[in-house]
Amino acid sequence: MLRTCQRTWPKLFEESNLGLLLSGTVIMIARTWRGATEAKDGEAYLKYLHRTGLAEYRKTPGNRGVLGLQRIVDGRAEFFLISLWESEAAIRQFAGEDIEKAVFYPEDERFLIERDDHVSHYEVVYDTAPLRSNSSS
Repeated sequence: MLRTCQRTWPKLFEESNLGLLLSGTVIMIARTWRGATEAKDGEAYLKYLHRTGLAEYRKTPGNRGVLGLQRIVDGRAEFFLISLWESEAAIRQFAGEDIEKAVFYPEDERFLIERDDHVSHYEVVYDTAPLRSNSSS
């Protein structure tokens, strides 16, 4: 079970604008997943990811963004996704009750030659990204 993602930091950090450190409290969880396709299928899988998982992340309340990393190694396109979440409850809205289990879509079987069936979660303890306003401007 992922423990709550709130940590108090020294006063020094409370006074700085480090993006995630609001009044000394960490407010994000990172969720990571890895998978790989044949190199020739990498571009098609990336397009598929945009229509499925990446789109689902964006429309789930509590998602704070995602980094999608790709590299070609030894004839394979490797993908590493890092999604950012405001809480375990937000992750559960995306992943279901078993948040340690990876989420897959119907055509993943067609593309993936290797995949992690489980994900990892991390507390985000530092981020240089500027604070984002919740306004629609």
